[in-house]
Amino acid sequence: MENHIYELQYAMDTFYFLICGALVMWMAAGFAMLEAGLVRTKNTTEILTKNVALFAVSCLMYMICGYAIMYGGDIFLSGIAGGDSLVDDALAASAENGFDGDAVYSSASDFFFQVVFVATAMSIVSGAVAERMKLWAFLLFAVFMTGVIYPLEGSWTWGGNDVFGIYNLGDLGFSDFAGSGIVHMAGAAAALAGVILLGARKGKYGANGEVNPIPGANMPLATLGMFVLWMGWFGFNGGSVLKLGDISNANSVAMVFLNTNTAAAGGLVAALLVARFMFGKADLTMALNGALAGLVAITAEPSTPSALAATLIGAVGGVLVVFSILMFDKIRIDDPVGAISVHGTVGLWGLLAVPLTNADVSFTGQLIGAATIFAWVFGASLVVWTIIKVIMGIRVSEEEEYSGVDLTECGIEAYPEFV
Repeated sequence: MENHIYELQYAMDTFYFLICGALVMWMAAGFAMLEAGLVRTKNTTEILTKNVALFAVSCLMYMICGYAIMYGGDIFLSGIAGGDSLVDDALAASAENGFDGDAVYSSASDFFFQVVFVATAMSIVSGAVAERMKLWAFLLFAVFMTGVIYPLEGSWTWGGNDVFGIYNLGDLGFSDFAGSGIVHMAGAAAALAGVILLGARKGKYGANGEVNPIPGANMPLATLGMFVLWMGWFGFNGGSVLKLGDISNANSVAMVFLNTNTAAAGGLVAALLVARFMFGKADLTMALNGALAGLVAITAEPSTPSALAATLIGAVGGVLVVFSILMFDKIRIDDPVGAISVHGTVGLWGLLAVPLTNADVSFTGQLIGAATIFAWVFGASLVVWTIIKVIMGIRVSEEEEYSGVDLTECGIEAYPEFV
């Protein structure tokens, strides 16, 4: 009887993992729509091309070497399905130790769930370097980011390995439930390195220090992208519970869904209010980034806060993102979609908020973990970006930027009837 229960739980947990992975995969559409709405019409096709191509590159590189670096094992050649042998091993362990409600799941579903996280990290880079980066330089960087840089960093956290054999982040009291730092801050660190080498878009900053707004072309599309991301985040955080087929984990999943939703709402309202107070207007772009900031903030620990605490954590993220976007503009770091602020600044806040509701986590451990992730991803990305810049260049010419990268990089205009 216990074996049948275990088989059912195995099937439920595997199915739940796959559904959550599909939700996270849908976040790729959210990033594509958000970024397409926040760039100018002449750069829309190229940003969409980057988003569809980076997802495919991420899947291939993580299958070839990324998953093996992060979790070990020969994946690309030997396969990861596990099949009956994995179930037999689980049943044998259950028979020996007694069924305790602790589930396993198909390793193929684990790979599928993890690979869409890799693509999410790379999607963050796409928006920050929009409108002036060469398409093929970006995709070459994606090969290294998804195949080596992110998996190695992930191996020090979720993979359980020591940082270059020196110290283990988990032993230091570091915790990141679903990836405020491991995924989001890492993506922002890679983006920051690229933006520093790339420089600002022409006309963004004046000679006297003024910041010239460059509005996006399609606010309905950007809003749709935000809602798609909001929906996908239920899989992002909910799937990170890893299990569903028992009472305690089912309750944990429900709480994670609740806190994810309320943090996003808190972030959106807070950003909207701050924008109204500072600019005298209801700034839609700040509201969109506020919702995403709330989601990033709660991602580090969505299971332990109360709904009120989750709302406040998200709200702080919504406030931070407004000031962070303004600060980066002040120091002339040009990020067309606010990705570095949403995922980097607020990703750090998400990590630091964990000890507020989880007594097993220390502020010191969170700071060391955040510093380790940022230092590695930023440093490694800076090296890769520099090499690519020397070999093939990373920025389009001034003429190509003026005419739009749609024509020069892709040969197709997104809205040809309006040109």
